[in-house]
Amino acid sequence: MNLLDAMTAYVRVAELGSYTRAAETLDLSRTRISRLIMELESHLGVRLLQRTTRRLHLTEAGESYLARAQGILQALEEAEAELGAGSTEVCGRLRVNGPMSFGMRFLSPVIARFMLEHPSLEVRLDLNDRRVDLLEEGYDLAIRIGELPDSSLVARRLARCRMVPCASPEYLARFGEPRTLAELAEHRCLRYRTASGTDWQFGSERLAVHGPLESNNGDVLTQAAEAGLGIAHQPSFLINESIKSGRLVPVLVEEASVTIGIHGVYPARRHLPAKVERLLDFLAEAWGDPPEWEREMGLSPLAQ
Repeated sequence: MNLLDAMTAYVRVAELGSYTRAAETLDLSRTRISRLIMELESHLGVRLLQRTTRRLHLTEAGESYLARAQGILQALEEAEAELGAGSTEVCGRLRVNGPMSFGMRFLSPVIARFMLEHPSLEVRLDLNDRRVDLLEEGYDLAIRIGELPDSSLVARRLARCRMVPCASPEYLARFGEPRTLAELAEHRCLRYRTASGTDWQFGSERLAVHGPLESNNGDVLTQAAEAGLGIAHQPSFLINESIKSGRLVPVLVEEASVTIGIHGVYPARRHLPAKVERLLDFLAEAWGDPPEWEREMGLSPLAQ
């Protein structure tokens, strides 16, 4: 039995309350996880988990061992981070999560370049638009865009981007270009749906808009705007190619645009693992401030 592997398996099962979810985060089979914990219990001579048909329960010995095992694994991780800080080699496994549209356009190409520079690194990159639990799901790093809720996680801003109202030349030829926010509110607006609603923000002003389409996916709204269905209010990274090609045209560029942050978020640790720190530095340099896609669009520099 590899004691470290067994300890790691036990901690993940205890934290997640599931053999299956622990197996997913550790990239092992459920059978292997079960075997490791059985071997650990045999090695210790105590029962750590009570298994029922519906859930797992930690025994008193299991609770005590969990606290010690968590401390040991944390200490090992910090020791590796301290050694890694002085090494140029980035290796091991790295689990990263990011939003779908941004991830496809700007995260995955940069990670590919990072991996070419560090061939000993293995990366699992998951893209989705739900807010993942880094600790519960075993991620080392997540890329999050917009306001961050209060949490125990640490956030580092890597780049900023603007929200840009835009429409197709065909739509503007047919309905006219809005010159004020009041005029904009009278147009056919394509709305992104969030938990806080579908209003658009310009500086400190919140604008109620209406139109034929709302969606929780920015690519859907970009395609609808290109088709001439209405005016969209999109983050610059979603529309840079459309603006460059002329399929969309920015409107109301003189209005105070909202700037949103693009952050790297990771669990709080005394020592940040070298692989995470190096990737954060690499992403920040690759995207830039102002970000590369806004420079390509010819937007004016962001105010500090």
